[in-house]
Amino acid sequence: MTEHAIPAVRLGTDGPEVGVQGLGCMGMSAAYGYRDAKESRAALERALELGVTLYDTADAYGAGENERFLSPFFRAHRDEVVVATKFALSSPPGEPTRRIIRNDRPYLRQAVEASLERLGVDVIDLYYMHRRDVTVPIEETVGAMAELVAEGKVKHLGLSEVTGTELRAAQGVHRITAVQSEWSLFSRDVEISLVAAARELGVALVPYSPLGRGFLTGSFADAEQDLGEDDFRRRQPRFTGENAAANAALLEPVRTVAQAHRASPAQIALAWVQQQARVHGLPVVPIPGTTRRTRVEENTAATRLVLTEEELALLEPIAAKVAGDRYADMAFASTTRE
Repeated sequence: MTEHAIPAVRLGTDGPEVGVQGLGCMGMSAAYGYRDAKESRAALERALELGVTLYDTADAYGAGENERFLSPFFRAHRDEVVVATKFALSSPPGEPTRRIIRNDRPYLRQAVEASLERLGVDVIDLYYMHRRDVTVPIEETVGAMAELVAEGKVKHLGLSEVTGTELRAAQGVHRITAVQSEWSLFSRDVEISLVAAARELGVALVPYSPLGRGFLTGSFADAEQDLGEDDFRRRQPRFTGENAAANAALLEPVRTVAQAHRASPAQIALAWVQQQARVHGLPVVPIPGTTRRTRVEENTAATRLVLTEEELALLEPIAAKVAGDRYADMAFASTTRE
């Protein structure tokens, strides 16, 4: 590791110690258009040099391709990295573009074996339930996940997009190490009930999309005009049409704070998320996604920024003004169950 390595934090009460910022790897295989495998592999190595040790994937990313892509890196650095993957999103036979949620025990058993094989590892360090299937009691799903821990196939359990009530129910069955949910200057639904429950129970928060799927960086203003046909953000309500125009105007205070710190808007957005650990009193490990070494360096540098109380106050109103839902189908978000 270099002299610029980021600090470490423990995930939850008894989880693994990881760099205070992780790396979301989905874009290396899916969702965001053009990909460069060579540069993505270089980004993985650079992240590790800078102290990033939590690497996030899922069986749904590229229909398993992301896990396969990451396998050589994980095997080469097995003792240095924390491998996090997920189950629950499935495509019906013959409908590869449609997603359904499955939390039942038979599906879970099938999913974990497939992920272990694709990843090329003997044990998954952190295994998440990717989304909640409301037709299956969460206690039943977590009970099945706990069996994987007892069998040595999984070390720690995580959940994604759950409410505070659901986290409490899950924790009654088996210790939950981390909850992964969207949390950014644009998305603060987790503060309704989840953050308080996580703090009380000793569970870490792992925010995904801490850069608002790239919108907070200012790298695009309207997904339909600025992004390629195969970029899934073209189908997200916040990033197109009148919503996109309204939301672009909300970036002005981010730019103002960035200028004061001689930083990028992305770094300010990440610094805000990192600082929620102090604001709310619990471990917070965001996982910004990128496929480029330069972005890894920019993102990890944000861990060294400290925003003033005045700057936090300037950024505070943004989320309440955001136009459009997080997803075209909000059934995939926990907000509908609050």
